[in-house]
Amino acid sequence: MKNIILASASPRRRELLEQIGLEFTVIPSHAEEIITKELPGEIVEELSRQKAEDVARDVEDGIVIGSDTIVWQDGRVMGKPHSREEARDMLRRIQGNTHSVFTGVTVIVKDREAAEKTPEGTVHTFFCETKVHVYPMTEAETEKYLDSGEPMDKAGAYGIQGKFAAWVSGIEGDYNCVVGLPVAALWQVLRHYDSSSEEQRVTK
Repeated sequence: MKNIILASASPRRRELLEQIGLEFTVIPSHAEEIITKELPGEIVEELSRQKAEDVARDVEDGIVIGSDTIVWQDGRVMGKPHSREEARDMLRRIQGNTHSVFTGVTVIVKDREAAEKTPEGTVHTFFCETKVHVYPMTEAETEKYLDSGEPMDKAGAYGIQGKFAAWVSGIEGDYNCVVGLPVAALWQVLRHYDSSSEEQRVTK
């Protein structure tokens, strides 16, 4: 497979790619996030594409993966909180309730030989949605979770793979979508550029 580049500094996305056995390089995107869409699926697709394109500009040959995750409830986006107060507000909104997590993924395949014909590369963009059901939380539980520091770098102020698992009563959809990268759906795109997978399909 071509050189794979993850356009994200997220340790969770890195762990998910490692989990499915991919070798890759991390080059975080520093693109400014600009939202022009209104629907949550379109928002995360737009943001993931901005990140992938930012890194792909400096790649001649390889596969760049950009991703973005938001929590969506009552027609509002919840990204990463900027303060303890904002994180507290987010937790109060999702506790005892159901919300959706949307993750957008953009894969840009750059080919040096085809660069003159398609300098922007081949682009694949998609999103997934997973519904998350949360048990009620007491004020003391909310404050203790805030004290852990876990909410501050995560969309919606919680990490399903961390301490917040104590309050997740169930999900509908792909768990990894909530973590930050739906690797099964991603692999369905990447496998078309994996020569070993192609050989296996041909010989069957």
